[in-house]
Order: sequence, then structure tokens, then C-alpha cells
Amino acid sequence: MAEKSYLAVDMGASSGRSVLGHFDGRSLRLEEIYRFENGPVQIADSIHWDLLSQWSHICQGLRAAAKKTAGKIVSVGVDTWGVDFGLLGRNDELLGNPYHYRDDRTNGILEKAFAIVPRQDIFRHTALQFMQINTLYQLLAMKNVASPLLDAAQTLLMMPDLFHWLLTGIKCNEMTIASTSQCYNPLKADWAFDLLEKFNLPAKIFGPIAQPGTVLGPLRKNIAAETGLHATQVVLPGSHDTASAVMAVPSDSQTSIYPIWCYISLGTWALLGIESPQPIVTDEVLDLNFTNEGGVGATTRLLKNITGLWLAQECRRIWNQSGEILSWEDLNRLVSSSPPFCCFVDPDASDFLAPGDMPQAIRTYCHRTNQPVPDEKGKILRCILESLALKFRCILGLCEQLSGSCIETIHIVGGGVKNRWLCQAVADACARRVVAGPVEATATGNVMMQAIAAGDVASIAQAREIIRRSFDVEQYEPKNVEPWNEAYQRFLKVIG
Repeated sequence: MAEKSYLAVDMGASSGRSVLGHFDGRSLRLEEIYRFENGPVQIADSIHWDLLSQWSHICQGLRAAAKKTAGKIVSVGVDTWGVDFGLLGRNDELLGNPYHYRDDRTNGILEKAFAIVPRQDIFRHTALQFMQINTLYQLLAMKNVASPLLDAAQTLLMMPDLFHWLLTGIKCNEMTIASTSQCYNPLKADWAFDLLEKFNLPAKIFGPIAQPGTVLGPLRKNIAAETGLHATQVVLPGSHDTASAVMAVPSDSQTSIYPIWCYISLGTWALLGIESPQPIVTDEVLDLNFTNEGGVGATTRLLKNITGLWLAQECRRIWNQSGEILSWEDLNRLVSSSPPFCCFVDPDASDFLAPGDMPQAIRTYCHRTNQPVPDEKGKILRCILESLALKFRCILGLCEQLSGSCIETIHIVGGGVKNRWLCQAVADACARRVVAGPVEATATGNVMMQAIAAGDVASIAQAREIIRRSFDVEQYEPKNVEPWNEAYQRFLKVIG
């Protein structure tokens, strides 16, 4: 077949990018054509997303893609992080900038929610892990302060749904992103209306749910005219970035009841889990606070959210503010020259949720837990990365416990695979083979779902075969396991 081009708009919590996927029928080639910074914006006492800026960057990416391809793009699809949303009022008027999930309005909200509906009942309806950032609790926080925005809302759109609406004028909720909200029932494949009623949240704002691969339609006329993309369709990928990233895992093993591989989608967040043919809704999953999120191809991502490289990113941001500009290569050299296993942190501790002086937060945590306090940049970063690798070992063991299978291979995908030191640390800490790559897994999965929707790729299995042919991966074998075993016991004591 003649080469065709698809555009993936992949928006993460710290940066966004527009990536062209060029597919010739056998292999896929990615071309990043536009990149921009993304992140929280403090407005008075609240933290928001700058939606207008994000939309402007998406439009610039469309123009760049049109210029690169002479307007010949088959389709475009957007993926983003989970849980956050925008509200539309009457006449589809946007009601303010969406809140950022790190805003403190949900502090203490879980206890308030459980006083209304017991934890077990919420899980029975949603099969989702409990995190105060989930959409359900953001909405409950709005209700508790009698937010006029919630009163005026007619439509709730998760972040990628919001951008797809801006692109097409069509309002719908893609399934994989809806499944992160804790307002969705994976067993019924619909919104958890019974649960929403118990919380007295407005059911009317939850619209129709569409599956990955749905062709929404053409671009709005004004956007098509401005960009020259008159024949371009808008297609729903796995709109949750992790759903697209997991689609791009280059495994040659088919989904089964007994998975032999797990994935870590590693970026600002790290999501570690297995691909399951159906949701696993058991008391054990509830007790371990795992989550069942929607995957492509009618699969379920049984996983655990872990704070990923956020701690390291925040440390670098603080250090660079002082005028000493440190690259990631500089920081990795400092890590390599620092002594191992001096101290540990729980990456998911509430101490590290909000933006701020992360180096000081880590020192404070170590002091509070009676550990040596890291006093140098390399020691702080080594503490972060070793703690991440050990947390992955902990969650890997729980995945094996829940699935009843032995995980042989860990697939790491996403930007975190560039940190070779961490990839080797994961192999050593977990005593498993690590396959790292592709780096642009989310964009790859996004593009491949568009190719499936266009009929150019037959199935997800074939898409993964194409991905294996198209991208180099690195393999890491365990080399130095015994010191990690001893460190793991100390880590468990620190995190309780």
C-alpha cells in the first residue's frame, strides 16, 4: 500500500506533542512535528489546566502536520492523562478552566465519600482503586461547596473528549478515559448511575460512551479551512494515554487468563499491571486497592497507579530554578556516583502529591522515618529511583498474587525507558527480564488504533506485530539481585 499518515496528539501531564505516524502497510515510522510544555497553573488558591493554551498548541500541531503532509492526513486522535474533565453549560458554553488533579480541593474527600457510600459499595459499582484525584471525588468536592459550575453544568467531558469536541463539535465519552473516573461501571459498560444517585450527583451531565476506534467524523469546517485538512477524520484512540501505551507493548503473547508479562507505562506517573480479558472484581482486588481500567480490544487493564518520575521532575525543576541548569544526563551521572541504598521513600506518600520544594520534602520524609537524610543531589535522586524500582517489585508481586501466574517479562514503555539506569535497576530489583521500548508508546498506540479504524491494520495482534518490526527495544537482564533483596526488606519497613 502507499504510505499513509495519521496524527496522534499525545498530551501528558508535563508536556504535549503532535506525532505523525507514517505507515506503509508493513512498518510504522513516527515523526514528532510539534512539542509544547504542559503543566499546572496556579490561579488564586486553585490549580487549573490552561485549556486555551492547550487548544492553541493542538491547532498549531494540526497546521504543522498539514504543512508536512500537504494536507494528506487520514485521521487525528487525542489522548491525555486520566481523571480530569471540563464542564459545558447551556449552548455548549465552556464553564471555566478544568481543575488540575493536584488541586487541594479533594484533600480529605475520601473519608467524606465513605460516610455517604461505604468503600466496598463504591468498588462494587466501579471496580476502581481509591485515589482522591478521581473524577468522582472532584465532583463530590464541587457539590460540597455548592459550586455554581456544577449547578450550571449540562455536559461532562473528560479531557480528551473535550478536545475531540473542540475538533468536531461532537460530544461523547470514550470508554478508556471514562473508566478512570470512578463514575463508570465496567461490568455494565456504562456510567455507574446507581452510585451517582447515591452521591446526589447530576446524572444528566454523563453522555454517551464510545469505544476506541470510533470514527467521530470530520474536523469542524473552520478548522478544516484554516489547516487545509479537508479530508481528515477524527478517530477515538484509547483516549487514556495508558490505554494507548499498553496497546503499543511489543509482546507476542496473546491475552489469556494467565498472563506471563506485565507492563509499566513510565512517565510522570507509572502504571504497572496486566492485561486481562475481563474485569477482576474481588475482595482481594479491593483490599489491595488495584484498579480495573478499560483497555483497547475489549480488554481490562488490571493495574496500580504509582507516582512515577514526578518526584525526580520536581527536584530538577527546583534545582534549575536556582540557576544551575541540570540535564537528565547530568543527574544520572550524579546518581551513578552516589552510594546505594542509603534511604528510601514511598513515592505515593501524600508528602509528594503537590508541586513544591521536592528535595526538602524528601529530606523531611527521611528524617521522619529515622533514615539518613540525603544531603546531595545525587543521593536524593538515587533515593527516588531506587524507591521506584522497589515499589515496582512490590506491585509486581501483587499482580502475580491476583492473577495466579508467574510474570516472566516486564515491558517498560514510555519516556521513562530513556533512563537506562532505572531500567537496569528494575531488572535487578524485580529479578525479571525487562524489555524497554518503544519510547513513544502512547503515540504509537494512538496511531495504530487509527490505522485499525481506517481498515489498514486488521487487529491489535497485527498492530503489535507491526510495532515489533518497526521499533528497536532494549533488553535488561538481572545482574545484581542479592543487594536488592536486602534493600527490599528495609524498604517495606520504611513504607509500612
